[in-house]
Amino acid sequence: MPTTDQSPRLIERATLPGIPPREPPTPYWVLYVDLDAYYVSCELRDRPDLRGRPVIVGPPPSEGPTRGVVLSANYEARPSGVRSAMPVGVAARLCPDAVWIPPDFAKYESNARGVRAILRRHSPTVIPFSIDEAAVIVEGVTVDDARRMAETIQRELREEMELPASVGVATSRAVAKIATDLAKPGGIRVVPAESAAAFLAPLPVRAIPGVGPKTEEILKGHGILTIGDLARRKPSELARALGSFAPELIALARGEPREEPEVSEGPRSRSTDHTFAQDVDRWEEIEATVRTLAGELASTLDRENLRYGTAGVAFRWADFARTSRSRSLGAAREGPLPLTESAVRLARELWDTERASRRRPVRTVSVRTERFIPKTQRQVFLDDFR
Repeated sequence: MPTTDQSPRLIERATLPGIPPREPPTPYWVLYVDLDAYYVSCELRDRPDLRGRPVIVGPPPSEGPTRGVVLSANYEARPSGVRSAMPVGVAARLCPDAVWIPPDFAKYESNARGVRAILRRHSPTVIPFSIDEAAVIVEGVTVDDARRMAETIQRELREEMELPASVGVATSRAVAKIATDLAKPGGIRVVPAESAAAFLAPLPVRAIPGVGPKTEEILKGHGILTIGDLARRKPSELARALGSFAPELIALARGEPREEPEVSEGPRSRSTDHTFAQDVDRWEEIEATVRTLAGELASTLDRENLRYGTAGVAFRWADFARTSRSRSLGAAREGPLPLTESAVRLARELWDTERASRRRPVRTVSVRTERFIPKTQRQVFLDDFR
């Protein structure tokens, strides 16, 4: 006698009249979360009376001449031309009616910890890239599942933290980052792998993370204005102008960026980077960035109960050349302090070597670590004993 019991899996896979087949899951998705005008949004939580007015976070120009820059400007100030990293004096002239608020970094870091706690509800793998940007890696879900997760994250951040966010969803970090930029403010943009090349093609090359005014001019000199133009070139055509950066750019333009997937099972290495809005030639700014990146990377590994055995630092210079150094830590370490101290030493070595020769400014700083082992008990340091 035939049974009427059917496996849920078989029902799910069946193609029924009028019901499209369920889309198979993708190995992993990157949900790139970018908090909109983060510093300003943190301040507006405490001063809702300022909503709707142009607000800038940075050293107030009323306090006298300063070499400081704008940390954040809300969307009411941006039509005047105000942007992050703009000199305070320029921003004050462009937007004379703006309300200026001095930065409160303790507040911003506290809020960032709350944001990361919300993101970790949705995945064990949360990779912070800066205080207001992070990637959430999810595995084995469909595109619809990934979209719903992005909507949930966005809603939780707004309801629990009163912070607006934009989310880009793709199968690579670079494409997800570009999708996030196009989703601003407060939107969600989903780019399946098979649509990545078509999504990128009409965009200007400046939309690619790491492509600034100098790179844009170089590409323009080769007749390349859009990412689609770039996708049709061969790496050898741009090797002289861009060096090892050329194959990376072209692979991304074709929708196949050269990235190691950051998944939660058995990571071989982890890295995080920061591209400056303008090339940097001051060690103090380099050091502060290295400390931030190393601290965030080590904290992520801590939450995943992983120890690390190496530290590495890389600089991409203004001419696109890349220099890196790494060092074994002798034994597996944990926590931010060992990685931060080693990363700063390595960065200083790179910097001092460069200062003695070519003196190029830095475009991008990266911190990397590898050789992971799981933590089975808390590591004890001499400082624990009084």
